[in-house]
Amino acid sequence: MMKALDNLAPHAHWLLRIAVASVFLYHGLGKFPNVSGFAEMADLPVFVALLVALAETVGGALILLGGVMQEWMTRLGALMMLIVIIGAIVMVHWGRWSFVPSESHPMGGMEFQVTLALILLYFLIKGNNWKTA
Repeated sequence: MMKALDNLAPHAHWLLRIAVASVFLYHGLGKFPNVSGFAEMADLPVFVALLVALAETVGGALILLGGVMQEWMTRLGALMMLIVIIGAIVMVHWGRWSFVPSESHPMGGMEFQVTLALILLYFLIKGNNWKTA
């Protein structure tokens, strides 16, 4: 059993890549049909809202492409999405830990966003160096 898990270990990064990329691709692509609506809801200039949508979408794609191509793709994708998620934590989710929406935090707290941020920090630091501890 342990040998089988050891054989799978070099490919385990795909679990995190797919998880984080799917979240950001979903949210990024979902903003494009109505960027101005997202901008209004988030109280952002439309140009900044467009940058957020691009960072989420391109960052998600780069995390996936980085797994089979160049290491810089992994790190750049992680950095792009990390900037967005830190902005979301500060602007929307700060002050409440639980992800469950409340009267004071209708979009929920920062539990999920902090988890995403830590995964992105891992990719930023580790890149594609999966064989080293």
